[in-house]
Amino acid sequence: MSILRKVFGLSPKVDYHELIANGARLIDVRTPAEYSTGKPKGSTNIPLDILGEKIDEIKKMNHPIVLCCASGIRSGKASSMLKSKGIEAYNGGGWNKFR
Repeated sequence: MSILRKVFGLSPKVDYHELIANGARLIDVRTPAEYSTGKPKGSTNIPLDILGEKIDEIKKMNHPIVLCCASGIRSGKASSMLKSKGIEAYNGGGWNKFR
């Protein structure tokens, strides 16, 4: 049943701004070139292609992680990767909502 809830968007809604206000870290997984054209306030840029190399660094943050990118596709992949490593991670979607 939980798969159906996710597919149809029936999962509980997450307030990403509240998570960040309570200490979650915002990581933007876009490329450095994309990040330089505009970025969410307070974010850290760790591109998706090197995220796997930064797992230990991210674990040391010792906070939940909210991920963003241009559309939510890369941040979704990043979220899955971090969750598989035991990190509390959320796909925040497009970075524009975090301006």
